[in-house]
Amino acid sequence: MTITEVIKQLETATHPIAKVLHKGENCKVLVLGFKKGMKLKEHAAQVQSKVTVIAGKVIYKQGEQETELHKFDEIDIPINIIHSVEALDDSLCLLTQG
Repeated sequence: MTITEVIKQLETATHPIAKVLHKGENCKVLVLGFKKGMKLKEHAAQVQSKVTVIAGKVIYKQGEQETELHKFDEIDIPINIIHSVEALDDSLCLLTQG
C-alpha cells in the first residue's frame, strides 16, 4: 500500500513525499509523490539512479539542461551530478537506485 500512503500524505503535504517501495541488497526503489509546483531541490545522487514517471508530468533539471518527462517516461541520473525535479502537474514517480 506504499503508493496509496504517498497519495494520502500528499493531501496535506507542503513538500514532496518519498517512501521506500522495495529494498534489496544492491538496489532500492522509492515512490516519489508531488503536488503541482513541488520541487526536489538540487542534490547529487550517490549511486546510479533512474526516475520513471508513473503519473503526471515533471521537469528534470541537470545544469542548463531541462527535460520534460510525461507518464511512463524515464531518465537516467548520473552519479555525483547536481540535479533537481519539479512537478508540472500532480505527479508520482519511481526512483530506482543501484
